[in-house]
Amino acid sequence: MKNVSKIIPCYAADTSGVCSALYEFGGMIAVHDASGCNSTYSTHDEPRWYDMKSKIYISALTEMDAVLGNDRKLIDDICSAAQKLSPEFIALCGSPMPMMTGVDFDALAEEIRRRTGIKTIPLHTNGMHSYLTGAGEAFLSLAKCFAGECSQTNGQGVNILGATPLDFALNGSVESIKKWLADEGFTVVSCFGMGSDLTEISQAATAAVNLVISYSGFPAAEYMKDKFGIPYVCGVPVGRTFSERLARSLRTAAGGGKCVYPCAERSDSPSELCIIGESVFAGSLAAALSADFGISAQVICPLDTEGFLLAENDLRLASEEDIENALAQISPKAVISDPLYKYIFPRGTELYALPHYAFSGRCFAKSIPNLINRNLKELL
Repeated sequence: MKNVSKIIPCYAADTSGVCSALYEFGGMIAVHDASGCNSTYSTHDEPRWYDMKSKIYISALTEMDAVLGNDRKLIDDICSAAQKLSPEFIALCGSPMPMMTGVDFDALAEEIRRRTGIKTIPLHTNGMHSYLTGAGEAFLSLAKCFAGECSQTNGQGVNILGATPLDFALNGSVESIKKWLADEGFTVVSCFGMGSDLTEISQAATAAVNLVISYSGFPAAEYMKDKFGIPYVCGVPVGRTFSERLARSLRTAAGGGKCVYPCAERSDSPSELCIIGESVFAGSLAAALSADFGISAQVICPLDTEGFLLAENDLRLASEEDIENALAQISPKAVISDPLYKYIFPRGTELYALPHYAFSGRCFAKSIPNLINRNLKELL
């Protein structure tokens, strides 16, 4: 029972990641799940739901549908809805029950495509992985389906990869990243997740470099590196000094074609501060604290990531028990994390609250700070 969370909540699931990643692109997202579960993906994990419409539907899978494998009803319902809505594309994804019954989403997507004539994307979610896995597959599918070959390259063009409210709350952070890029002389070609449409995504191959601001953008970055030769830089422009360093890294990558990982380029000096969170953001924050204040911080990443996105002393720990034990062993003076982590801190450890929407949802949404290219004193 090691992976059971007894005290802290779990992160948003992969299905929520798909819905968040594709929310603004005009497609129809069909989640194969039990009746009534749409609120999990829309209202609980999606702050845009209250102000921006999106075509997110649920199959309303019943017990008899699951037992008898009634895929025909799902196909008929999706085709009927697609005829009325004329979406830009159809995305089909699953939940735990279809996983248990062995639903073939690739075959379902192909039949729906043949019947509707609309591009249909199968996404292999099952509710057992984090939002980063689902959003990552969704962004990768966007790049494969809509980012075509382009004859010209914008020498200052940048794609932002991995922008969802699950990692960047609706507090102006994504807009601040775009402004920061413009101030540094770059042109935003597209933003995978927020503030772009499929027309901009179709021009993604013209960019000179990709900026990966969350691990959810990493699969698309790898694909575009292999397919179009576009290098990528992993980091979030938090703090003044690190933001300047990140801008230099973007110019270096655009000019030399090599990928750069500023979020992991940190010293391994002893630390009395821990940061718990998604690897790219947490690593960038740790680097920014070191650059601005000389504070060394150790990152604990409880989510999907690659080893090279973490510094040498960072830890990747998925279970509540492992995180609690690691904190007890490190015994930090303070931890920067979502407030709900404080219940597994060692006694006497100070919390610097940095709410994470993918972890605590709406609980602290109004107090999530915008740290983009700003002095970090407001966090400490």
